[in-house]
Amino acid sequence: MLQQIVTHTPFHIWLLLGVLVWRGLAASRDRAVTLRQALVLPVVLLALSVQDMANRFGFDGVPAASWLAGTLAAAMLAWRFTAQAPRVIAPGATAATVLQRGSWLPLALMLATFATKYAVAASCAIAPALAGNTVFATAACALYGVFNGLFAGRALRCLPWPYRRHATALSCATGR
Repeated sequence: MLQQIVTHTPFHIWLLLGVLVWRGLAASRDRAVTLRQALVLPVVLLALSVQDMANRFGFDGVPAASWLAGTLAAAMLAWRFTAQAPRVIAPGATAATVLQRGSWLPLALMLATFATKYAVAASCAIAPALAGNTVFATAACALYGVFNGLFAGRALRCLPWPYRRHATALSCATGR
């Protein structure tokens, strides 16, 4: 059965996995990124999660509430823990860049997000009634929210908030 699931997976899904691995490997090295680059992945993953939830479970009721709760809780945790990170990332050469320390955490989060979405899609393809199961939908949406929140909280630490000065360090997550 596993072989059938893998062989019936559309090519663009494997292409997406390749892009996520590529981005995760790039994140494992110290690098200067623009604020736009720091925010692209969290925004794309957020859009994909919302689209998947809306198409598969409907974006209302308990599943949407569990997604929102997971997103907010994980974003607050990521925000708090990145503030206490032992290493601090300095502003880049311009106000629109930030120097991020390399970390394997983004790759792990991207692969966990991919695996969760793949498992949910495969489960719903095998047993379509699961999409209507409130417990399954709530758990899946909560997991989507946790991953979205972790990425969002981490990325928001890179923004130059008005109360910060350019000369002070920005605490982007190191994940180490």
